[in-house]
Amino acid sequence: MKNITVTVADEVYRDARIAAAQLGTSVSALVAAYLEQLATSEDRFQRLLAQQNQLLDELRRRGQGISASDRLAREDLYDRARVR
Repeated sequence: MKNITVTVADEVYRDARIAAAQLGTSVSALVAAYLEQLATSEDRFQRLLAQQNQLLDELRRRGQGISASDRLAREDLYDRARVR
């Protein structure tokens, strides 16, 4: 486990100590929890990004047999008399 030194304004430190006391913990534990959350959220973001890329690749593979010529022509799409 590593030790770090952080410099903050006196008022910030006082408020952090009060918050930590109200939570029944220490300022050090609060900072450690925040840094851990920060580190794991980056890992989670990378995992979600990789999952998104896999899904996009799968959608691209599924859509390879679809052709724009299979769709209605613009004129047919907006021919309201034909739809009625």
